[in-house]
Parts: sequence; C-alpha cells; structure tokens
Amino acid sequence: MVEPALYQRNVFINCPFDDNYKPLFQATVFTVQACGFTPRCAQEEDNTADVRIQKIIRIIDDCHYGIHDISKADLDANTQLARFNMPLELGIFIGAHHFAPPKHYNRNKKFIVMDSEPFRYQKFISDINGQDIKAHNLKEEKIIQHVRDFLATSSRTHLAGGDYLTEQFRLFKERLPEICRQLRWTVEQLTFIDYVNCIKVWLEENPA
Repeated sequence: MVEPALYQRNVFINCPFDDNYKPLFQATVFTVQACGFTPRCAQEEDNTADVRIQKIIRIIDDCHYGIHDISKADLDANTQLARFNMPLELGIFIGAHHFAPPKHYNRNKKFIVMDSEPFRYQKFISDINGQDIKAHNLKEEKIIQHVRDFLATSSRTHLAGGDYLTEQFRLFKERLPEICRQLRWTVEQLTFIDYVNCIKVWLEENPA
C-alpha cells in the first residue's frame, strides 16, 4: 500500500490506448501532471510476470482520484466485438471505493467519467445513469477543461484555468521533439514513463 501522502496525489487514468485516442490520452496525462498530481495507468509497468488485472487493481488501490473515459464503445474492425476494459476498470475503481474497510482512506476515492457524446453511455452502460458524465467530443481542450475542473473541485486546490492549460499543452507539444533529442529519445517510441519524464522536464522550465 502506498503512503497516504502519495495516495492523495495519485490519479488513475483509465482510457483507450489505441493510436486514434493517443492525443487525448497525452492531453490527460499532461493536465494531471501540470496540476501537480501524479498520473498512473496500466502502461507504467512492463513486467511479463505481472498479471494485468492484478497490476490494475494494485494501481487503483494506490490512487485517490480516477479519470475514466468510456468513449471506446465501438466495435473492433477485425473482431466486430466491443472493448470492455474501460467499463471493467471503472467498476473495479467504484468497488474499491465502496468496499474498502470503514475509515480506510480508500473509502474516499473520487472519480470523473467521460464519454465522447452527452448521454451516449445510456445505450451501453446504463447502470451509471445518474452520474454526472462529462462529454468531451474527442477534443483535447474539452478533456483538459474537464480534468482540470475535476481535480480543482475534488482537491479544493487553486489550479490554473483550462484555457491556460490548453495553451501550455500546445507549447509543450511544440517543444517535445527537442526535449526528446536532448534525452536521446524519439517521440514515436516514448513509453508512458518516458512521456511523463518529458512533461516533468518541460514543467521545470515552465511551471503551470
């Protein structure tokens, strides 16, 4: 179990990892980090001896906050089947909150759920009806605004505004190839941890 002080800053990111969604994932990670929190996700570890679902449960257990994007609900072009990883991880996160022992700090988990369109989720995961689902229309600036507002409200912390963070993200993307050259990396081959470290380098030069 992670230390309570670290737990309070950890944010579990549950979203698609495909190439089409990658810019939105990167915007989410940048926003979490620029707001002073620690982004966590299943991609942070690459251990073939680690069972994936156990790794996800362990990371969820370490995180006070959760960002869940359930927009990947379309059918796979090859299998004609839907991907259920995001709803599964959302369910685990909710369960970790509700079934934690009384007075345990996991009882106080906070999370946001996002989808691409308003009320679309009602057609495929209606059990979360009544939650305040945020629509981002697959736009980086909307995701940045939703994530920023969620973290600011949930943590009662003064954070830079969404428009400012959107502009910061644009500047970071322009600078990213140069940061990679300095670190002897390439943008296309960045791992999750590499990307987090690139953001760290940029934020040291441009604190949000």
